[in-house]
Amino acid sequence: MFTSKAAIIGAGMMGPTHVEALRRNGITVTGIAGIDESESQKAAKELNLAKAYSSFEEVLSDSDVNVVHITTPNKFHFEMARDALNAGKHVLCEKPLAMNSKESAGLVELAKKTATVAAVNYNLRFYPLVMEAKDFIQRGDLGDIFSITGSYVQDWLLYDTDYNWRIKADEGGALRAVSDIGTHLLDAIRHMTGLEVQSLCADLHIVHKNRKRPKGEVQTFVSKVDKTLNPTEDLKVDTEDQAAILVRFNNGVRGVLWISQTTAGRKNSFKFEISGSKSALAWDSEQPCELWVGHRDKANEIIRKDPGILSESAQACNTFPGGHIEGYPDTFKMHFKQLYNYIEDGDYGKPAPFPTFEDGHHEIVVCEAILESSKKGGWVSL
Repeated sequence: MFTSKAAIIGAGMMGPTHVEALRRNGITVTGIAGIDESESQKAAKELNLAKAYSSFEEVLSDSDVNVVHITTPNKFHFEMARDALNAGKHVLCEKPLAMNSKESAGLVELAKKTATVAAVNYNLRFYPLVMEAKDFIQRGDLGDIFSITGSYVQDWLLYDTDYNWRIKADEGGALRAVSDIGTHLLDAIRHMTGLEVQSLCADLHIVHKNRKRPKGEVQTFVSKVDKTLNPTEDLKVDTEDQAAILVRFNNGVRGVLWISQTTAGRKNSFKFEISGSKSALAWDSEQPCELWVGHRDKANEIIRKDPGILSESAQACNTFPGGHIEGYPDTFKMHFKQLYNYIEDGDYGKPAPFPTFEDGHHEIVVCEAILESSKKGGWVSL
C-alpha cells in the first residue's frame, strides 16, 4: 500500500503550519529545508523532525519523500514546483503558484505530463461553513445569484515600520495584498458559486510609499509582536496595500471586492455576502462558526457549525461536535486530508476535491487582469 511521506520547503510562518496540519492527519513528515543549513537545523530541532535538509536538491533525491510542500517566498515557487514534478514528487505549493501566468501555465502542463498530483494551498475554502455555503447555493436554496460582495482585510502592515519580504515586487510579485489574501477571496467565490470572472475594474493603492526596513528578513506578522526590530533603511514600496475591484461575472452577476492590509483592528477578516432571488448568505472568518441566511418574508437565520445539521461535504470538513470552534489551522488539516486521501487512492483521473494547479493558474490570470486594469484606469476583459 502506498504511504505518503512529506518534506517541507521553507521554515517561515507557513512551514511549521504545514507540519502541524500534516501530523494531525497522521502523515509522516520526513524533514524540513530552510534558506540555509543553519535555519534547517534550527527548524528541525524546534519541530522535532528527523531531518534538516541542507538543500532543495537533497529533498528531491530523498527516495522516502513522495510529496513536497513548497512554503518559500513566491519567487521560488515556479522553479521548485517544476523541479519537484520532474523528480516525480507530488506537490503542494503555497499561493501564488508562480510569478506570472506563463510560468503557471507551464506548471499546469508539466503536472499533466508527469502524471503527478499538483495542488495549491487555497485552504480557506475548507472552512465547514464555506463548504455549507457552496452546498446551499448548488442545491438552489439561494436561487439565481444577483450580486456578490466580499472583503479580506488585515492590519499587520498598518504602520510604515511594518515590513516583510512580501512588500518587495521582486520577492513576492507585482501584486501583494491581492495576490496574498485577495486570491483566497476570489478562489472561495469561484468555488462556492461556480461563476467565472468575465471582466473587472480595479483601483490599487499604496498607503505607505516608503517603509522602514529592519536588518534582515522578517517573518509574516512578526513586526506586530516583536518590538525589538530596529529600522535601518528606507524602502520604496511598489506593491499595493489596498485594492478596490468591481467585477462582472458570467450570467450578469455583479461583484464588489475590497482588499486591505492596513485596516486597524482587523487581524484576519475574510468576509463574503452573496444575494440571490430566494435568499442571501453572509459569513466572516473571524466568526467562523456562524453562517447568516437572509430572507425577505420571514425571519433571518443563523446556521451554526454542527455536523449533525450540515451537508455531507461540510461534515467532511468538520472534526468536532457543534459548539466546538474550528478555525484557521483546521482548514489546513482538512485540505491536506482531502489531498492525501486522493494521492493514496491512486485514481488521478477523478475530479480533485482540492484546489489544483489549474486553479492556481486561473487566479494568476485574474491577478494580471487586476494589475492591467489599475494601470490603465479602466475595465479589462478576461
